[in-house]
Amino acid sequence: MTNQPAVAYFADYERNQTMKTNGRTGSTIDLIVARRLKKVRLENGLTQTDLANKLGVTFQQVQKYENGKNRISAGKLFIAAHILGCGLGDLYYGAAAAARREGLI
Repeated sequence: MTNQPAVAYFADYERNQTMKTNGRTGSTIDLIVARRLKKVRLENGLTQTDLANKLGVTFQQVQKYENGKNRISAGKLFIAAHILGCGLGDLYYGAAAAARREGLI
């Protein structure tokens, strides 16, 4: 625990508990990327299986990426953006505003 008051510490803790990934805490940004990945995939008419086959993972893994259960690596995200015909920035759309709102940047 830090030197900040317990109430402030737990408020910060709760704010950062938006997504759990294998026992690690994920951020709102991780969740935004997960949701955007799904949105862009659907806009492109791809199934989870289609994207999974092109990424070299199982459809269950894509499902976990999109539901925020697992974080997607930088490399897989880069490849996914290429497959989906979008830029990396498209998958991070809204992340900067969320980060500012949460005081992360």
